[in-house]
Amino acid sequence: MEIKDLLKRETLGELFRFGIVGVLAVAIHYAIYWILQLWINVNVAFTIGYVVSFFANYYLSAHFTFREHTSAENGAGFAGAHIFNYFLQLGLFNFFLWLGVHRFLAPFCVFCISVPTNFLVVRFVFKHFKKKSKQ
Repeated sequence: MEIKDLLKRETLGELFRFGIVGVLAVAIHYAIYWILQLWINVNVAFTIGYVVSFFANYYLSAHFTFREHTSAENGAGFAGAHIFNYFLQLGLFNFFLWLGVHRFLAPFCVFCISVPTNFLVVRFVFKHFKKKSKQ
């Protein structure tokens, strides 16, 4: 088997595992958002759901998706990637609300765009710190 084939296989495995972790993180995020938005501002509810899901996402992404140990370095990189992702999601969320998408459905429109974007950014972070730690 060639290196090229191994890299494709590794990437497909990561993508599959990322999907599992992503579904769980999205479920946590949406469940918290759905409950809280009944009582508080939708942006605050969306943010609280995002923060709670972030912690589960980091642990599972490190250990399950990318098979790395958690560290201050990749934690900081992951947090940086998720700061970008948070603002992307919040901007898209408000954009879809502005377009008239119902507040129960708007997060799903957001997830369709932000999840693939987040995979690429987070994968870069974990691969970057993995290469850096081997040097």
